[in-house]
Parts: sequence; structure tokens; C-alpha cells
Amino acid sequence: MPIGPEPPQFLRQKLFYKGRKFNFEVNRLRLPNQSEGEWECVRHPGGALAVPVTAEGKLVLVRQYRFAAQGWLLEFPAGTVEPNEDPASTIRREIAEETGYRASRWQMIGQFYLAPGYSDEVIYTFLAQDLEQLEAPPAQDEDEDIEVVLMTPTELEQAILRGEPVDAKSIASFFLARPFLEG
Repeated sequence: MPIGPEPPQFLRQKLFYKGRKFNFEVNRLRLPNQSEGEWECVRHPGGALAVPVTAEGKLVLVRQYRFAAQGWLLEFPAGTVEPNEDPASTIRREIAEETGYRASRWQMIGQFYLAPGYSDEVIYTFLAQDLEQLEAPPAQDEDEDIEVVLMTPTELEQAILRGEPVDAKSIASFFLARPFLEG
């Protein structure tokens, strides 16, 4: 017995762009009510994000320039899941590269679609605790300009409520992590 309504019927699928991090396609579908239309979709392998917490209860974030936003955003460390890589491996690599920290205690706290109106990207969110700062500074990717920022949960929540430029995946992940944060 089907769980939901009948799925749409794919009539045509066309790949318009194959990129380094994502693909863009346009699909022609027939819905169960027999109406037809075209839907654009960004196909993305998914991302992993860490909410790193120091022993003092501070959150480790990064401030980085984002071309699409034409400005600097405050974000938790995150990265694209590479082919044949699980999200836990992705975020262990990314946290060290972006922040210079390594965590010895990890807990997956949720997952969510980033923008399901036009993308299939899923973000896998992890709480990273028992942090150790690495001796060598992180080697940033050539397309990154990152500053590490430490904030208390209250400071981050106030920044979000003031409308400071914080990306959506970090806001959602902060609220997923909130029950696990002290104070």
C-alpha cells in the first residue's frame, strides 16, 4: 500500500550543467492530476556541518566571503560530501581544515533539506565536542578566505536575531544543537 500520493511521471530529463560541486537539470513531469510542467533542480551530493563546542562552552564558527551573497557570512564549518564518502568523514576533514580543531566526541543531531524548492541537497549536522586545537594552522583551500570566530551560544543567538549575516544551514543547525549546549 503506497504511503503518499502517486509520484509524478518523468517525461523528459535534461542535464544543462555538470559542475565541480553540483549539476543543474530541467525535468518535464506529469503530475498525478495529469497537469504537466517543467521543474529545475540543482543536484547536489549533500553537505556535512559541525557545531563545534569548546570545553568552555564557546561555539567555533568561521566568517568567510561568499561570492553568491557578495559578502561575509558567519557559518559553522561545513563541506560537500565527496563521492564514496560518508558525511561523518566529510565533517571530520572539514573541521580541521577550516578551524584548526579536531574533535574526539561526535554526535549526529539531525539532517534537513537546505532548499527543497530547487535543490536535493541534504545537510547532515553533527555536534563536535572534546575539541583539541591542532598545532599547525589549517591549510585553506585556494578558493577560501576564512577567519575563525568563537562565540557563546547567547552571542550567536543575539547575532541571528539582530539579522547579522548568518547562513541558513548554520541557523538551523544551531537550533538543532541548542538542547545539547550548556547555558
